[in-house]
Amino acid sequence: MKYLFLALAIVFEVVGSSFLKVSDGFSKIIPSAIVVVSYGICFYFFSLSLKTINLGFAYAIWGGLGIVLTALISVFIFKEKLDFAAIVGMTLIVSGVLVMNFFSKTATH
Repeated sequence: MKYLFLALAIVFEVVGSSFLKVSDGFSKIIPSAIVVVSYGICFYFFSLSLKTINLGFAYAIWGGLGIVLTALISVFIFKEKLDFAAIVGMTLIVSGVLVMNFFSKTATH
């Protein structure tokens, strides 16, 4: 369940971040409301995952996957471009999360 909670936290963080762009600086009420609700749900599920996952490890996964998924949404939904340096940077972030997951004693399995 701990990874399900973390996955839900990531999904709602990505939804909130995506609607943050759509909210146009919180000037549009419906997208702004979706941002607030999504982040509330995100932090709720993140807090549940933290009952059994170490904070640093959970945050690395949450942040790393959130970055990649949000970047993919920016490319496919908002038609924004990623340059080579951005792709390399995100690859390094995901690589770091994988190293933590498979080799660190910090991770709780």
